[in-house]
Amino acid sequence: MSPMNATRRQVLGTFAAAGAATLVNPGKVLARLAADVPCTGSAPAGELLATLPLFRDRSQVQAFGVKYGGAGLDARLVTDLSILDPGKLITPNELAYIRTEIPAAAAAHTGAWTIETSGLMAKDGALDLNAISKQSRTMGPHLFECSGNANPSNFGLMSVAEWEGTPLTSVIASLKPAKEATAVLVSGFDHIGQVSQRSIVGASWVFPLASLDQLGAFLAVRMNGEPVPADHGKPVRLVVPGWYGCTWIKWVNEIRLVGPDEPATTQMVEFANRTHQTDLHKLARDYKPADIQTAATPVRVEKRRTAAGIEYRIVGIVWGGTRTVDRLAIRFRKDAEFQPFSVCPTPKTHAMWSLWEYRWKPTAPGTYDIALRVADASTPQRRLESGYYMRQVRVEEV
Repeated sequence: MSPMNATRRQVLGTFAAAGAATLVNPGKVLARLAADVPCTGSAPAGELLATLPLFRDRSQVQAFGVKYGGAGLDARLVTDLSILDPGKLITPNELAYIRTEIPAAAAAHTGAWTIETSGLMAKDGALDLNAISKQSRTMGPHLFECSGNANPSNFGLMSVAEWEGTPLTSVIASLKPAKEATAVLVSGFDHIGQVSQRSIVGASWVFPLASLDQLGAFLAVRMNGEPVPADHGKPVRLVVPGWYGCTWIKWVNEIRLVGPDEPATTQMVEFANRTHQTDLHKLARDYKPADIQTAATPVRVEKRRTAAGIEYRIVGIVWGGTRTVDRLAIRFRKDAEFQPFSVCPTPKTHAMWSLWEYRWKPTAPGTYDIALRVADASTPQRRLESGYYMRQVRVEEV
């Protein structure tokens, strides 16, 4: 007997025992229990006939792997998520998304790279990057996403890379912080003097010292086995696992230990709304973590011929949050109920994206909205709840 049939018999038996007194909707209970069925081998995918485009606004489609939008603060490059497969989950450096290209001051820098240190510490000074690099170690794969990753044609301001670096806690410990120090400000070079309609000049963020160890932030010197590329922070960038890319300061040139009255930086003010702050604050201590809550989106829809006829295989990704998620729910109409399903195989880490698939047989041709959520409603998922990562697909044949 299959796990689903066993579950169905158990639930129906419960309903029979309860009789007419039950107030439980059996359809909803069955759906909930179906999501608890362990992962099993998927049925053969069938013959691939076509890959359907996903969209929500066709006017925003951009070329992949090519910078666009202008120079400096306005430079962008998007990653093609539609090509993700189990063996292709790490984004090559040349295809990793870019939100801002290298500033002139960082590009023109020659000689040894140093990071100025100041503030509430034993003594102001400078850190030699060569010394930091000697302490670096493999930090594993981490996803980085622009907080303004809002292009519904692809959501390609998001990538995954393997990183090597030195924990920020180790660097700070070597500076001998004063008792009054409660936070650290990390700054990097920026496009001083550029006038941009999209961005404000200034690249710095303030992090509470008390949360740094749990946060796992580190100074990265290598990306996918190579020195960090120019547009990704050469020669050193901050990596903040689980937080939006605006906190991943590139071209790091300053570390300053500060107290509880440190003002919010221009970067924090600019990205307040995009990192889901409820209010603007004058002090950095009042800002909530710029964390990426659990999210999911389809990346391609495959039209396939199977023994049962035409079927659509939806492939997508799930990422973010503080723990792995192995149950999602999907719907294709705004007035429809979400249908739970298992993420198979179960993700091993929440530090990067994981693939999922869903087999679908639409009842009629038309344009469908594909929306997702985490089946466990207690999981923080603000962007999924708002429909942020919803995509559309046009089906011509059923």
